[in-house]
Amino acid sequence: MTSGFSAIVLAGKRDGRLDPLAANAGVSHKCLVPVAGKPMLLHVLEALDAAQGIGRIVVSIDTPDIIAPLIRQLGSGRISVEPSAPNLVDSVFGAANASTPPFLVTTADNVNLTPASIAEILTASQGADAAVAFARRERVIVAHPDGQRRFYRFRCGEYSNCNTYVLGSREALKAAEVFRGGGQFAKFPMRIVRAFGLVNLIRFRYGLATLDGAFRGFSRRFGLTIRPVLVSDGALAIDVDNERTLHVAETILGERGSALREPPQEMRLDRAPHRLGDPLLA
Repeated sequence: MTSGFSAIVLAGKRDGRLDPLAANAGVSHKCLVPVAGKPMLLHVLEALDAAQGIGRIVVSIDTPDIIAPLIRQLGSGRISVEPSAPNLVDSVFGAANASTPPFLVTTADNVNLTPASIAEILTASQGADAAVAFARRERVIVAHPDGQRRFYRFRCGEYSNCNTYVLGSREALKAAEVFRGGGQFAKFPMRIVRAFGLVNLIRFRYGLATLDGAFRGFSRRFGLTIRPVLVSDGALAIDVDNERTLHVAETILGERGSALREPPQEMRLDRAPHRLGDPLLA
């Protein structure tokens, strides 16, 4: 198992705005919204703290003091807090400057993250400059049929991003620049032109490439080895963005009993992580 990863958790407000879920819950930040009886950020920190291979954990948030009680409650000495920037990319850079590579980057609303999923991602990303976690559409539907409504379509199937990334070095941080325009490429495809180029947009938009073929193109564009990693647990693709996904996440966590437990056997389908060049991606 790879060891010594620094985890970066992005928990700040987007553009300084109050999130609708936070407003409905009467809290200042989305990361404090209760999910299955505890603030969503606490689910993520518990999973990271229990995961093998994770060393330091850095939380990036615009108001560091508000999460101090959560960190005290967890009782881990490995968690620190860094002020976030107004945009996602600069928040990643700031948190990275406060830690050491390699980095696992995720978000505070990724409440279905588990130590087992983290182990899969860290293992499958070895040898890559950067990696992006995906789940197959079939696995997401098994986790919950209403969990995700947008999927990236490739020649080899449909996939959902899991909001979890690996950056193997400080040099690989330049790959994070693709999110400066906001990410959410399935919703805003023209952002792919700015991030990846017109040819990749056409191949992406019309499902002309396989997943690993698309990432070979991304790798050439950035001069890095960027790998897609497929996780076994489709629930990892279901983050908490609105009331619908909040209820979905609470259902999943309720069925599992704890964010730290592995998914039931019938939800796993298989246990092997898939990496670049896997025949399932051909």
